Amino acid sequence: MPRRVLQGVVVSNKAAKTVIIKVERDVMHPVYRKYVKSHKKYAAHDENNAFNIGDVVRIVESSPISKTKTWVVQEKVTK
Repeated sequence: MPRRVLQGVVVSNKAAKTVIIKVERDVMHPVYRKYVKSHKKYAAHDENNAFNIGDVVRIVESSPISKTKTWVVQEKVTK
């Protein structure tokens, strides 16, 4: 089974070896048939504490690292 890859913005890097990524997507409203932006936050593993707030990064699904971390930061896309 392929691993999921998501792209989002780093919104927090306060925890050790962890960054919080906000992923936005457009979802069609079931009644109004209009696209609405929705977002979700993911905790991702950052081994070297290399990413800062505002960086656009790609995260990849992995086996569980802790209770909330099941994603690993793959690469920085832009700043």
